[in-house]
Amino acid sequence: MNAICKLFQIQYPIIQAGMIWNSGWRLASAASNAGCLGLLGAGSMYPEVLRENIQKCKSATDKPFGVNIPLIYPDIDKLIQIIIEEEVKIVFTSAGNPATWTQPLKKHGITVVHVISNLKFAQKAQDSGVDAIVGEGFEAGGHNGREETTTMCLIPLLKSKITIPIIAAGGIASGAAMLAAMNLGAEGVQIGSRFVASIESSAHKNFKQAVINAKDGDTQLSLKKLQPVRLLKNKFFLDVKAAEDRCASEDELKQLLGRARAKHGMFEGDLEEGELEIGQVAASIIEIQSVQEIVTEIITEYNTLVKSGFDTY
Repeated sequence: MNAICKLFQIQYPIIQAGMIWNSGWRLASAASNAGCLGLLGAGSMYPEVLRENIQKCKSATDKPFGVNIPLIYPDIDKLIQIIIEEEVKIVFTSAGNPATWTQPLKKHGITVVHVISNLKFAQKAQDSGVDAIVGEGFEAGGHNGREETTTMCLIPLLKSKITIPIIAAGGIASGAAMLAAMNLGAEGVQIGSRFVASIESSAHKNFKQAVINAKDGDTQLSLKKLQPVRLLKNKFFLDVKAAEDRCASEDELKQLLGRARAKHGMFEGDLEEGELEIGQVAASIIEIQSVQEIVTEIITEYNTLVKSGFDTY
């Protein structure tokens, strides 16, 4: 059995990324029911909202699902406690030091995966005892690595140095891309942007439409002085770019960013002033589909290519 399928007890080695404001219980349960690993995006949830989403996800699927937690979350100890109390079995961590929470989670029988963007952090994650890593290239949407290493370069590098299973992320939205990642050394893929444009995503319909309208070059890495993030170009993005072009300070950029920009954009549908996080692969996404349709399309293409002689790694 594929290492990622065995680790999570899932049918396909596909993880639905736990994206803020997009990955509520409807998306996570639909992904799990379709044979993938669904993830709740806890980064945009208050503790009790996370508890509610976990409980609703349990009611909507009898398949494995997990929770993604950014380790910089201010009330992370409360989120961790809820995850333990609700007996969630899988946690993906990101944006922080995995050594802080990996062993406490594993003591409760929880499988832990950490998201990284370079070899140095991959080695630290492996040393901390995580069960697998997600190697995310800078094509990905949302917060990103400062190195700007692409998925195609990152995954073979990780494969040469890392012994635990590797999940590839960034720029993957098709069966062909999934097969390419597996041939580079990944044993599974994490997909975000394609699932944003799903019926079950909690993203606002305006944002979903903006994703499928996106063309080549419509996203760009921004806010590198704060925390690099790939954004869909809109008025807010252009305001940030103008500030960066005049060498604005970190404090100026923080003031411009303000609070709840991501919520306003992705969840409430403000396409002008909101922060619209999406990957470069948005240019290849042309319609809003159900999660089941997306997974079926990806797996069918993947299997067709494998049968044609394009073997995996």
